[in-house]
Amino acid sequence: MNLVKSSQPNVFRTPRVINAMVLACLFCTIAANAGAQTSRREPSSDDSQRSPVGPGKVVVHTALGGEILGYDIDQTGTEGLLSEFVALNDGNSKIAVETFDQKTGKIVKVVNQQNNTSSAWETLGVFGNHVGLAELEQEANLRVDKRAYLILNPLSSNQFTAKWTPPLNANDIIVATNETQGSSTTAMLFMKNTGDDFSSYVLSSNIAANTFGPVVQVPDPIFDWDLSPVIAINSTTNQAVLGSSTGCVGPQCTTEIGLVDLTLGTFTEFEGLGLGSINGIAVDSNTGIACTTTEVDFNVEFYDLAAQTGIIVPMPGAVSQAQSGQAVAIDPIHKLFLIGQEFSSTSPSGSSIQVFDEQGNVVESLNGFSLPASPVNLALNPSLRLGFVYGGTTLQSFTY
Repeated sequence: MNLVKSSQPNVFRTPRVINAMVLACLFCTIAANAGAQTSRREPSSDDSQRSPVGPGKVVVHTALGGEILGYDIDQTGTEGLLSEFVALNDGNSKIAVETFDQKTGKIVKVVNQQNNTSSAWETLGVFGNHVGLAELEQEANLRVDKRAYLILNPLSSNQFTAKWTPPLNANDIIVATNETQGSSTTAMLFMKNTGDDFSSYVLSSNIAANTFGPVVQVPDPIFDWDLSPVIAINSTTNQAVLGSSTGCVGPQCTTEIGLVDLTLGTFTEFEGLGLGSINGIAVDSNTGIACTTTEVDFNVEFYDLAAQTGIIVPMPGAVSQAQSGQAVAIDPIHKLFLIGQEFSSTSPSGSSIQVFDEQGNVVESLNGFSLPASPVNLALNPSLRLGFVYGGTTLQSFTY
């Protein structure tokens, strides 16, 4: 693929070659192959050991009965982490950070609770090897004037063990993190909430060691934070993988995939597939395969990041934008991508989680959920083929 260097430093862009005629041909090809792409998984030898797929019996209830502000589970452990808040009549809140048991759903410990405060806890995730991370936003005069980040290392200690001190100030807001665990390096997108800077910035960190890579300003405005870019990490190449689009409607609204070298701090990009906003992204670092979902054409895209090539696959049974895919999660053990879908295309009502293999084949459809409009984390424990997904004041378990 020939790359054209732009006038911006450290930026390489692929010429835009997708036009309406090319897209029309591409969608004709997709329609012709739709039957092959939506075939279901054949029974395998381990099916007798699996629980029935779909929503499980384990439901996590918050300790205070409040709304959840962020959650994740330890992919190779036994616990999960969540934050919650309960709005009070005086405008303040009760807030808490809690750990829970993946097997039973019971709260293991309320790590921190504040009963009448203008502050808020948010769980940013579980990273690296068993490291939980939570953010405390402290407010004064109706404005956040301080942000504190605390870690639980390991998560099973059920207590804050240290502070994480990134090179951020109170106006800098972390807007997206990668969901991959196992690698010591984590990548995050943040914005400078100054009113005149719409750029997205990438920060990498070994959270457990409290060390940081270079802060990278993403120079292409298609990745500006107001366009809701998404982020994943390829730990093999030590790259953050970004996806974004202008989000408009029409054949001109193609997507871009950005690659940030977390060591050198350089940025490259290539033209993506699909139309409209990219709702979710995940990367299998072992194979270099990325998966994204796009809003306008309600399709799923699979990329070979090294070759910068890909294919488009339709969401099974989808007939409208309302049935577009949302967040994407990766199971690197079984080589599966799981995709949330607010309005199911495989069930007459409710939400679904669609499961694809890395070749773009539909493996199975998990129906019977109630997902919100905004993409929410599909927190997976791949070795158990177990996950948890947002349910307002609860987390709903599922198996796949």
